[in-house]
Amino acid sequence: MALNPKLQIIAPWRFWDLNSRKKLVAFAKEHNIPIPTTKKNPYSSDENLLHISFEGGILEDPWNEPEEGMFKLSVSPENAPDVPTYIEMDFEQGNPVAINGERLGPVELLTELNRLGGENGIGRLDMVENRFVGMKSRGVYETPGGFILREAHRDLETITMDREILRIRDSLVPEYSKLIYNGFWFAPEMALLQKTMDESQKTVNGTVRLKLYKGNCIPVGRKSDNSLYSEAHATFEEDAVYDQADAGGFIRLNSLRLQIQALNRK
Repeated sequence: MALNPKLQIIAPWRFWDLNSRKKLVAFAKEHNIPIPTTKKNPYSSDENLLHISFEGGILEDPWNEPEEGMFKLSVSPENAPDVPTYIEMDFEQGNPVAINGERLGPVELLTELNRLGGENGIGRLDMVENRFVGMKSRGVYETPGGFILREAHRDLETITMDREILRIRDSLVPEYSKLIYNGFWFAPEMALLQKTMDESQKTVNGTVRLKLYKGNCIPVGRKSDNSLYSEAHATFEEDAVYDQADAGGFIRLNSLRLQIQALNRK
């Protein structure tokens, strides 16, 4: 409606006498509407490039473990290969642009990550969510490519983003996520947040090496021309760039308020 205020809401579930999944399945069968939901596979599933979500059936009881036959994008970690898969991902201003040196468009890149992640049992998520309308709902997800993307992106940020920018950005993530989850992508507050997110990503350029193994996506290396990591400063060996004696003044200044409180207690 932010794009077209004249849109009408058409929702047969709410207007007709279709107030249960059983009635919806019967309606679809009567009118030859193809749906994946059957007595054997009673789950409601929504699928797109980023993920598949499963709800309903035995999943309505949060104690029940999902059945293995339900999953479509991934093998179970137990059945994943015994040998890890290594990949390298390139990013430009926070956006993934290549896998193993091959530049790919967004659709092709995520499709390939879904394949790689799915083969290694990566990206399954079982959670109980807090819905916008107030109820809790159990959902099971498959998002192999999304999981790999997140791990790689967050890892590259550790060497390319200033500490305080990263802290402020992370403090905004819950609000950013809430707006997306609740459908406010085109709201003005979202536009404001997006500008901040884009600004934070200008230095997030580089490559991350990842190990995919039995449900795990493990960053094992990262490099960037924008890296803020200085081996000369971080070394545990003898160096000429960091004066260890500076720590004394640092400790005294940061503990001053605590010393005053301790004196006051006495």
